[in-house]
Amino acid sequence: MSLAGKTAVITGSNSGIGLGIAREMAKAGVNVVLNSFSDRAEDHALAAEIASEFGVDAKYIAADMSKADDCRRLIVDAGRCDILVNNAGIQHVAPIEDFPTGKWDAIIAINLTSAFHTTAAALPGMRTHSWGRIVNIASAHGLTASPYKSAYVAAKHGIVGMTKVVALETAQDPITANAVCPGYVLTSMVEAQIPETMKEYGMDRETVIKDVMLARQPSKEFATVEQLGGTVIFLCSDCAAQITGTTISVDGGWTAL
Repeated sequence: MSLAGKTAVITGSNSGIGLGIAREMAKAGVNVVLNSFSDRAEDHALAAEIASEFGVDAKYIAADMSKADDCRRLIVDAGRCDILVNNAGIQHVAPIEDFPTGKWDAIIAINLTSAFHTTAAALPGMRTHSWGRIVNIASAHGLTASPYKSAYVAAKHGIVGMTKVVALETAQDPITANAVCPGYVLTSMVEAQIPETMKEYGMDRETVIKDVMLARQPSKEFATVEQLGGTVIFLCSDCAAQITGTTISVDGGWTAL
């Protein structure tokens, strides 16, 4: 079965991993709904560019993933949601005793609670249309942990757990729910950290990437947004119809250690 003509809603998708997934989806003929909290002309222009390049329907809907009503409205305003990719996320690094309460609340809301609301809003339509795919973008940190990332690690472990619950609740429906767990991906956000890390450690760019950023990634290579998009497309395909409630790591061997 081709995915052409299906509609995918991808949260947090005006840049980085989310945008990469949206582009791979559009390349496969899927209509896409881009999302972030901003509502700029360039956000809507990005959707128009994807529509023109791949010959699909594409639109941008602003919704703040820290707000329950916005999360649910996103699904309603999309008009249809055959494929839901919960990707929105933020990060903050600090020891637990110094971790700002506001940062904790925001990370849990955007990285975890938003996926609960979008999933709850999308499932009735998937059941009506007798088909649906839910792919939650978790992280290697959803299967392991790192110091100073308490909220992010907690949220990503939560996403993995919720994915399993959704899979069990939809096991007798033609709906699947899975989590993709990336390791390091060279997005613009990660790229921006490199100069500061070079200065902090007194290292050149290549050494920072291999010995600091990719220290836990045995391949010593970044995953790409195209690889993640391809993984999501596979999980939406007929080949993966009996894959549900599981995690797929795209992490260069990180979680094999």
